[in-house]
Amino acid sequence: MNILITGCNGQLGNEIQLLEKDYPQHVWYNTDVQELDISNQLAVEQFVAENKIDGIVNCAAYTAVDKAEDNKELCTTLNMVAPAYLAAAVEKRGGWMIQISTDYVFDGTKHTPYIETDTPSPNSVYGSTKLAGELGVSKFCKKSVIIRTAWLYSTFGNNFVKTMIRLGKEKPELGVIFDQIGTPTYARDLAVAIMTIINKGIVPGVYHFTNEGVISWYDFTKAIHRIAGITTCHVRPLHTAEYPTPANRPHYSVLDKTKIKETYGIEIPYWEESLKDCLEKIEELR
Repeated sequence: MNILITGCNGQLGNEIQLLEKDYPQHVWYNTDVQELDISNQLAVEQFVAENKIDGIVNCAAYTAVDKAEDNKELCTTLNMVAPAYLAAAVEKRGGWMIQISTDYVFDGTKHTPYIETDTPSPNSVYGSTKLAGELGVSKFCKKSVIIRTAWLYSTFGNNFVKTMIRLGKEKPELGVIFDQIGTPTYARDLAVAIMTIINKGIVPGVYHFTNEGVISWYDFTKAIHRIAGITTCHVRPLHTAEYPTPANRPHYSVLDKTKIKETYGIEIPYWEESLKDCLEKIEELR
């Protein structure tokens, strides 16, 4: 198959690129905004037609959650309009699409893990635009898979794990939110799941994917420091109210992953095991 990866320079896009060599039966078109502007409908349609694209994995998005509150137009273009262009273009070729979405489609008022059929109720610009993106992709491409994920990190780019390592080394004390509960996702594990979906075949629908387990940002930071051997930084728990941000964040956004595990026979690693793997790789890259 000819497969288009958008947003190839991001965390997930980079992880997918590392796995592509294991799947030489496919031709991979890795693009970011320099190679393909996905907000340009004509450019998208031409690229998909000329390269005979059979499937698209859309890793491109506007992910600056707080900035999105003041940047609604750009956020809407990247998270809602562009995915619909991609979906419509690949549908013309009878192809498939995998769209990456987020736990932010939920408001976080539940107390048990969210399942795919729970009614979304985003309470941020970012969450609203990502939900609109889901609906557009599902509408314009029959063979589409939506994967909602959360708390993404990797060896690539800027992310929470790298920030906590840096701050842990720089500061004697650090306050981290303890009343927002969810699950981290190592982007490599998500990339492996995406490759499984591509090679087992698209079963259309919405799926949830994070690592296994449940923690707060505070617990996550404590684990990052412990595994990284950072002992000089005192981490204290903060209430969300003590750290106001422009965008609302879900207080509880644990995602139930039963559907993706049963549909695709996927074994999902526990968050701490994946964190150790990632930190080892970060150390190797130093």
